[in-house]
Amino acid sequence: MEIRTATDEDWPHIHRFYSAVMAEGRTYAFPEGQSMGEARPWWMERPPGRTVVAVEDGVITGSAKMGPNRPGRGSHIGTASFLVDPAHRGRGVGRALGEHVIGWCRAAGFHAIQFNAVVETNTPAVRLWGSLGFEVVGTVPEAFDHPEHGLVGLHVMYRRL
Repeated sequence: MEIRTATDEDWPHIHRFYSAVMAEGRTYAFPEGQSMGEARPWWMERPPGRTVVAVEDGVITGSAKMGPNRPGRGSHIGTASFLVDPAHRGRGVGRALGEHVIGWCRAAGFHAIQFNAVVETNTPAVRLWGSLGFEVVGTVPEAFDHPEHGLVGLHVMYRRL
């Protein structure tokens, strides 16, 4: 698997599974039903951030965006978000993107990484981030309206670099 910086030409491919994940309504509090133009600024980061794609056999299987969690005095903490094409789940794409983000954040000089909103019922993500050294440092109760479980918490997860 190759992980590389996303290009303008990659965006239509990313948007296909971005839209599918948002339509599922289980992992992101992003707006659903966004056009390609509306969704682009929600995913395609500008410097100092970065968006990458995971590519296998010429097919984009996932994407991650990363950068400072906050501006100014919060810019020493990184953050990231991840998407795996539903057709490629369970094949290690998320782990590879997570490892890439950790390495990028470390090389960029971040002190730590904070994930601001991991849906507590997203067991595969919570398990993956835990295996990569993240811990739940708090949960905002009933902050996410899950289509099956109703109001569930959003975990804040943290990993020192």
